[in-house]
Amino acid sequence: MRNKKHILFATIALTLISGFTYVISQTKPTTEPKIIQDTVKNARPNIIALPVDSVFTDKGLKLRPYKKNAHASYYADRFNGKRTANGSRFNNNQYTAAHKKLPFGTRVKVTNEANGKFVIVKITDRGPFVKTREIDLSKRAFMDITKHKGAGAMKVTIETIVE
Repeated sequence: MRNKKHILFATIALTLISGFTYVISQTKPTTEPKIIQDTVKNARPNIIALPVDSVFTDKGLKLRPYKKNAHASYYADRFNGKRTANGSRFNNNQYTAAHKKLPFGTRVKVTNEANGKFVIVKITDRGPFVKTREIDLSKRAFMDITKHKGAGAMKVTIETIVE
C-alpha cells in the first residue's frame, strides 16, 4: 500500500513538473520589438532597394517611390479637347496623366516594368475610375513606354519627382 502511494505521488509530481516546464518554455522573454522598415523591392537586381520614404537621385531628378506593380492604362481618343479636373483642356499628345490621389501639378516618373522605359508626366486630372487601375496616361506617354503598341494596360512603377 505504501509503495502505491509513493508511485502515485511520484507520478503526480512528475506531471506537475513537466507541465510547469512546458509553460516556461512557451513564454518568450520580454525584449524590445525590432522595428522593421518597409522597403521597395526592385525588379532590377543591380539596383539596391531603398526605403519607401527616402528620396534618391536618378539623372538629376529627385525621386520618391510611390507605387510598384501599379496598373496603367491610357485615355481614349474621345477625351481629346475635353476639360480635365484641374480646368485645362486634355490633349492626348502631351505628357499628362490622371491619378486618384496625387495633387494636380505633381510630376511623376512612370516606368514600364517589362522593358524599363519611362516617361515623366504631370497630373492634370482625376481617375482612372476602374478599381484595378492606378494611373491613366495620355496616349502619347503610354505609347512611348509600352512594349506592345496594341496593349491597353501595363504594369508600371510610379515615382514622384521632388522639387
